[in-house]
Order: sequence, then structure tokens, then C-alpha cells
Amino acid sequence: MKISIIGAGHVGSSAAFAIVLQRLASRIILVDVNAALAAAQAEDLSHAAPMSNPVQVHAGETAEIAGSNIVILACGVGQKPGENRLQLLERNASIFANVSRSVVQYAPDAVVLIASNPVDLMTYVVARAGGIPASRVIGSGTILDTARFRTLLSAHLGISPHSVHAYVLGEHGDSEVLAWSTATIGGAPLETYAGQVGVALGDDIRRRIDEGVRRAAYTIIAGKGATYYGIGAGLARIVRALRDDERAMMTVSVLDPASAYTIPLSLPRIVGAGGILSTFHPTLSEDEQSALERSAEALQSAAKGLG
Repeated sequence: MKISIIGAGHVGSSAAFAIVLQRLASRIILVDVNAALAAAQAEDLSHAAPMSNPVQVHAGETAEIAGSNIVILACGVGQKPGENRLQLLERNASIFANVSRSVVQYAPDAVVLIASNPVDLMTYVVARAGGIPASRVIGSGTILDTARFRTLLSAHLGISPHSVHAYVLGEHGDSEVLAWSTATIGGAPLETYAGQVGVALGDDIRRRIDEGVRRAAYTIIAGKGATYYGIGAGLARIVRALRDDERAMMTVSVLDPASAYTIPLSLPRIVGAGGILSTFHPTLSEDEQSALERSAEALQSAAKGLG
């Protein structure tokens, strides 16, 4: 499998590293406006290959993405301390419009994964640019927020995050919705499990976990300038589902013509060979459903400025 990554900064290189370690590709192409950075990242990654997988990692020009099975877009400018994801919109929209045209030109059959923020709106830009079916334009959405939710719940409950099934829906950003009502542990509702093992799950704990999920990026950015390991691993996870036709359920963002939502946002979606195969609409509590509608409205309002 050939994977091209446009943007060789923290996120792009972290995704490439995770892909190398997980043996998900036979060839990786790194493209960046800073050619020296792309070359250095490719050389460094190639030195990791003998410890994991005989993958070929090269830096190249945009034309070299031709023949890619998957193109990951991790380009654009990053989020500044104190800046929310929607404030990145104007700075990144024009970049993505140009990049999407290059993808259509050189790799029209690829699945496009988008990681740059605001990811839902960047997914919208690429999907609306034309030339690639919307089911093959996938934003990383709330896959990372969902991982954060499961991590904090598992820590509170004292179990593995692999045993926690819970989702974050809507915008990958401030209006995201933690779907507490659908969370399950071992097939049982979250509250049932917590009560059986004697772990408190009151409003104060829910607020703490909600804040931990919702503010995680701001905390990390304040401490080290950017987030990249978590999303890098998340992108690799999506790649594996695509490569192996896993038909795995993931909270990713896509422009769905059949949906009532006219903007990409995250819902549980089935990811397999070729892209998004279907979307699941969970039964939420009344408050959660209202919050999801507000999240969609916030994204739709921001999208109006895109023309």
C-alpha cells in the first residue's frame, strides 16, 4: 500500500511513524513546502524501518503522490495557544482548496484523510472541491476526543480503555458532545456498571471528565506547543481499517449527502475498503441530541464564510 502524507510537521510525521511501526504501508511519500523538513523526516523514519517493517520512506514533490491508495492531509498552519479550532478557518481554508485540487489531479482514486484543524470544515472544503466522492474524504473528526473520553472513563473506573465503549460526537472542537447516555462497559450501561462495582459517577465527576476531554488540546498546546502523538495514532488506526476492510465503527467526519446535517461532523461510521460504508445514528438523550444540533449549527454558521 502506498500512502502519501502532505504536511511533514508534527502531525504528519507522527502519523508516518505510527504507520511504519504498525506495518501498514509498503511505501510512504512525505510532501511539504519545506522540502528540507520533508527530507529530514523521511530519512529519520527510514532508520526506524529496520526495527519494524521494510517500508520505503521518501520525500517528494506533489506529483509523486500519484498512485497513492491513501493521502493524508496534515498541512496548513497549527493552532496557537488560546486559539480555538474555528479561528483557524480563514488561515487554512485557502491552503486546503489548493491542496485538494492537487490530490484530484494526481491521486483521484485515493481515500483522503484530513487531520488539520478545524478538521470538520477542512473536510468540507475538500469534499466540496469536487473530483473525489464524499465517502472517500474522511476527516479524523472526534476519533481523538473519543479516545480521550474512553481514557478518562477507564481511569476513573479502574479498567482498560479497550473495555469502554463511549463516543464523542459532533464538532471536533468546543461544541463537541460526550454521549454519556450510550456509553457501555461489558455490554452494560455505564451507570449500571459503575453502580455494580461501587464507583461514583455523579455530576461533579462527569463535569471533570467532560472538561478533561473538551480542554485536552488546550492543555497540551499550552505545555508543549502542539498535539500530535494521539492524532498520529488515530490516523494510523483509520488507515488500518481502510487497508484491511475492517468495517470498524469510528467517530469520523464526512460530508454525507443522505444526512440531515449539511456539514461534516462526527457520528459513528463504518470504515472499510474504499472509505465510509455507512453511518449509525445513535439514540441520544434529549439534552445530547439538542447539543448535537447546536454543534451542527455552529459548524454550519462557520461554513457560510467559505462561500
